[in-house]
Amino acid sequence: MAQILLAEDDDSMRDFLAKALRRAGHEVQAVGDGLDAMESLTQSPVDLLLADVVMPGLDGIELARRAAQEQPGIKVMFITGFAAVALKNREQAPKGARVLSKPFHLRELVDQIDVMLSA
Repeated sequence: MAQILLAEDDDSMRDFLAKALRRAGHEVQAVGDGLDAMESLTQSPVDLLLADVVMPGLDGIELARRAAQEQPGIKVMFITGFAAVALKNREQAPKGARVLSKPFHLRELVDQIDVMLSA
């Protein structure tokens, strides 16, 4: 079981993903934006940051950059409907970060998370 921080600004998507990850056996802290995610990271460490790329306030790329400073070695996966945006700014993301483009199947998400956590 892993500690996952989920940062997704779409309420229904956030709830859906959090439930699926909990069913897969993970502990999930779900927040609606990057600023809340940073606050959560400073309070408790996590194994994986799962972040939408495009969010108001603090976007996923900047969130991941700051998260890696706060918690070196954190694993990062981005979820986005805007793959071109994610790939354009990818050099700013922590090393080893993965991008999963929406729409995706929940099984694919859980499988990729499992692979990242076991690496």
